[in-house]
Amino acid sequence: MKAEAVIPSNRTRKIIIPHDAEAYRHRNRIERCFNRLKHFRRFATRYDRRAIHFKGFTYLAAAMIWMA
Repeated sequence: MKAEAVIPSNRTRKIIIPHDAEAYRHRNRIERCFNRLKHFRRFATRYDRRAIHFKGFTYLAAAMIWMA
């Protein structure tokens, strides 16, 4: 497998490693979304035992975040 750099390297680095800016933008957006979802205790600790209930709450929490 060949790994690609997604996170930009430090600006003071002597040899700058190129990265995919578009992939970094999408990755950052997804990480921020999960961070907001983890503010819901039910989501973070996964109280729901059934996958269908967890999925339903995930949709509900995402809608609440989207509306805010």
